Amino acid sequence: MTPETVLYLGREALYTILLVSAPILGGSLLVGLLISVFQATTQIQEQTLTFVPKIVVVLLVVAFFGPWMLKVLSAFTTNLFINIPQLIK
Repeated sequence: MTPETVLYLGREALYTILLVSAPILGGSLLVGLLISVFQATTQIQEQTLTFVPKIVVVLLVVAFFGPWMLKVLSAFTTNLFINIPQLIK
């Protein structure tokens, strides 16, 4: 296995991870920002207030984007397994 192949596999793996985690992180970030603005305007400084809405949004995002995430991960894994003979050369 050449160094270029290892770099290619690492780059594809990182791209897949970023692609799959983006909806979850984006939803969590958006809800956290909205809760922070709400806390700043109402001067409520409760630190645990953000946890429940973030958990709910993450679960909703996983339920909504779950099939797409699974398809992306399955395509990456299938492509990796199909190309094993070429990668070993």
